[in-house]
Amino acid sequence: MNIVVVLPLLVLLFALLVASIKILREYERAVVFQLGRFWMVKGPGLFVLIPIVQQMVRVDLRTIVMDVPSQDLISHDNVSVKVNAVVYFRVVDPQKAIINVEHFYEATSQLAQTTLRSVLGQHDLDEMLAEREKLNHDIRTILDTQTDAWGIKVATVEIKHVDINEVMVRAIARQAEAERLRRAKVIHAEGERQAAEALVDAARLLGADPRAIQLRYLQTLTEIAGEKSSTIVFPLPIDVLQSLQGH
Repeated sequence: MNIVVVLPLLVLLFALLVASIKILREYERAVVFQLGRFWMVKGPGLFVLIPIVQQMVRVDLRTIVMDVPSQDLISHDNVSVKVNAVVYFRVVDPQKAIINVEHFYEATSQLAQTTLRSVLGQHDLDEMLAEREKLNHDIRTILDTQTDAWGIKVATVEIKHVDINEVMVRAIARQAEAERLRRAKVIHAEGERQAAEALVDAARLLGADPRAIQLRYLQTLTEIAGEKSSTIVFPLPIDVLQSLQGH
């Protein structure tokens, strides 16, 4: 056979052989189709594909970090807010991820955006700010359930920022200031009540024995005398006069 004919054939065969050899890393899998039909999932490591007859789609099994773009939504108490989040997910079933959905990353991203708006729209602004852990769990549960048919496992959802306009920020600040004033007044009133109860108890104890009142009166005079004052005017209780007259 003429070398001019043989040499191109050898080059073609060598190219086909090289093209048929595939190497996958530890975190990669190949979804192999044979004549258009799903055949099997291959990898990791070295394997051979039959040229033309078999094709493969490479799938990364590592955890994917996906930013959910800022979403405009109305809270349950009619406050306009912007919320963004981050979703951590990974492919656990390469066959489902390729066959059951077109472009699983984009599909998961769109689903995360709609779920974020849907869940947070059912809660008040105070709950969005104070109960993020619960909201993260609710969103993750919904996403994980709906993406199960796509062979995807949603590990974590974290709400990053809840942005509100300046008017609402000032309103929240006024509300917080009013709450602090209310608590201060409640604490002050509680202190006055406790002081009044203590005075009533003291008066009851002093009234039980007239001598106790006299001792308390004399103690008060001693305290007044210790102050720097040239003149001291004080009333003399009738009980004291009567006790002196009795002696």
